[in-house]
Amino acid sequence: MKKTITKKDVAKRTAKLVGEKIYLAEKIVDGVFTSLREFMAEAEPEVRIEIRDFGVFEVKTTKPKPKARNPKTGEIIYVPARRKTHFKAGKLLKDVLKTPLDEIQSAE
Repeated sequence: MKKTITKKDVAKRTAKLVGEKIYLAEKIVDGVFTSLREFMAEAEPEVRIEIRDFGVFEVKTTKPKPKARNPKTGEIIYVPARRKTHFKAGKLLKDVLKTPLDEIQSAE
């Protein structure tokens, strides 16, 4: 089963890591996420947000698709170009995620 981690969980762990009160960490974490969201929303048309030792958030432009097909009806439709988000993990995160699952489960 997939575990869901919320912004509040991130704030609690951040508070513990930096030795601050949870309410202060919540304000800071909320501010960071708001800033990232604003940078991505303001992208004209693309942006790259690089966070060292974590990864890269990007807003990329898609190509228009003049002959896409509606799978429900089979009708050929036009899909205009739009912007989409993309995340690419950094080296440290990739290395952790490359650990085979059987090694993680045997350590628990």
